[in-house]
Amino acid sequence: MRKFLIAAFAASLSLAATFAATAADSGKVGVVVKIGGIPWFNAMDAGIKEQGKKIGVDAFMVGPTSADPALQVRAIEDLIAQGVKVIGVVPNDAKVLEPVLSKAKEKGIIVITHESPSQKGADWDFELASSTGFGEAHAKLLAEKMGGKGEYAVFVGSLTVPLHNAWADAANAYIKKNYPDMKLVGDRYGVAEDVDKSRSTALDLISAHPNLKGFLAFGSQGPIGAGRAVEERRKTGQIFVLGPFSPGQGQKLIKSDAISGGFMWNPKQAGEVFVTLADKLMKGEKIKDGDNIEGLGVIHPDFENHNIIVDQLVPINKETVGDLAKMGL
Repeated sequence: MRKFLIAAFAASLSLAATFAATAADSGKVGVVVKIGGIPWFNAMDAGIKEQGKKIGVDAFMVGPTSADPALQVRAIEDLIAQGVKVIGVVPNDAKVLEPVLSKAKEKGIIVITHESPSQKGADWDFELASSTGFGEAHAKLLAEKMGGKGEYAVFVGSLTVPLHNAWADAANAYIKKNYPDMKLVGDRYGVAEDVDKSRSTALDLISAHPNLKGFLAFGSQGPIGAGRAVEERRKTGQIFVLGPFSPGQGQKLIKSDAISGGFMWNPKQAGEVFVTLADKLMKGEKIKDGDNIEGLGVIHPDFENHNIIVDQLVPINKETVGDLAKMGL
C-alpha cells in the first residue's frame, strides 16, 4: 500500500510538472499600454485580440487606470510572475521601466516596445512613424494654418516619454529654421494623455497669451482637451489645434474646426504588429534587413539600437475622419 501511495504521489508530481511546463510553454503575450479605457488603446486592444486569434497566439492587453509609470511597473511584474513568453509595452516613462524590463529579460522573457525607440531592456522597439517625419509633418501643417506667424504651445503625453518629446523636438526645430515669426510659448507641457489637464492647461495659456495662435499636442488626449478649450473660448478659426488623436473621439471637434487636423498611425495595426513580432521571436526567428513583416512592410532595422522604424502616416482631416472612425479608431 505504501509503495502504491509513493508511486501515486510521484505520478501526481510528474503530472503537475507536465501541466506547469505546458502552462509555461503556452506562448502567452501580454501588452501593457499607457492607460486603459481610451479610444486609442481600445483600438490597439482590438488589433492584439484579432491578430492573436488569426495566428493562434494567446495575446492580451493590460491597461492601467491612469498614465502612471508605477502602475506599468506593477503590471509588468505581474506578467513576469505569470510566466508569459513575451511582454509588450507602450511606456509612460522609459527610464522608470528599465529595471523591470531587464528583470523580464533575465527571466528569459522577450520584450517588445512601441513609442519608445532605443528602449533599454527591450529586444526590439517598433514604430509606424519616424520621429522626424511625424514631428515635421505636424509643424508644416501648423505653420500653414497659422500663416507662418504668431505664438504656439506644445503638449506632450509626459516629459519622460521619449517619442513624444522627439516629435516635439523635430517640430520645434523645423519651425525655428523655416518660420522665424512663429514663437514657442514656454517649453512644453506634459498633459496630453489626460483630456482634463489638456483642456485646463489650454484655457490657462489662452488667457495668459493673447497672441496664441496654435497648439501642437503630441498625445492622443491633447488635441481633444485643447480643442474643447478653443470651443469654450470661442476661438475656433483663430487658434489652431493639431496633433494625433482617436478619430472616433475627435470627429465632432474636427468637423467644427476646433481641431484643425493632424496625422496618426493606426493603433489597431500597432496591436497586430505586437503579436506578429512576438510570434516570430517566440519561434526563434531572427529579424533581418529586407524582411517583409505583416503590418510593417519591408523593414531596414537599426540593429545597434534595436529599432524597427517605418513611415506610415495617416492624415486626419474632415475628409478622412469619418472613415477612420468607422474603422473603430
